Amino acid sequence: MDLPTLKVERLYRQISNLIIQYIKDGRFKVGEALPAERDLARQLGVGRSSVREALIALEIAGWVEIRTGTGVFVLAAEEPAVTAPGADVTSATALLEARSLFEGELAALAAERASPAQIAALGLLLDEMAHESEENPAFHDSDRRFHWLIAEMTGNEVLQEMAQTLWNKRYSPLFQQLENHYGVAQWASHVVAEHRAIHAAIAAHDAVAARAAMTRHLDQVLEKLFRQT
Repeated sequence: MDLPTLKVERLYRQISNLIIQYIKDGRFKVGEALPAERDLARQLGVGRSSVREALIALEIAGWVEIRTGTGVFVLAAEEPAVTAPGADVTSATALLEARSLFEGELAALAAERASPAQIAALGLLLDEMAHESEENPAFHDSDRRFHWLIAEMTGNEVLQEMAQTLWNKRYSPLFQQLENHYGVAQWASHVVAEHRAIHAAIAAHDAVAARAAMTRHLDQVLEKLFRQT
């Protein structure tokens, strides 16, 4: 007897598939708003972050339109003309959890191994960021170089490659669309302040403080993207 291959799907994908089926069945009609995030989360027995990621995935695929501050509205009752990304994309919550754990340890190791020249270079990157707004690509480039330099401070090329791989996952359609809708305006100054705390701990060669500062920074990113609205 041939048995079907079971596919383990990420929770947000299961939620989005369920909503698609409800749209096709006519329970959610074109032009109507879906239930609020909190209501969907309560009815499905899941966290609001998973619901938010599911809604972002549906928007990317062309099923719904997210009007921030107003609601999520059904656009199509059949397979939309918009082509969804072929490969499953990384969950933003999973990515930020992984980065928090991994980069916290990188910062701790950097505090033990960083050279005076590397610490000075990290400070210069902070000065660059402080003079840019979050709308400027230069700000995000300095942000990327800041995190990659900390990985470089470890002196371990494998850790550097892993850090770059994790960072590059933030360019997935899901993460980018999440930032577009729910990124906090005028948060550049907060990012710089959090980075200064990381830099200060590394400059003091305090591994415990460096780990805590990096973890706090990435946890704040997660909180901002999934704050209740």
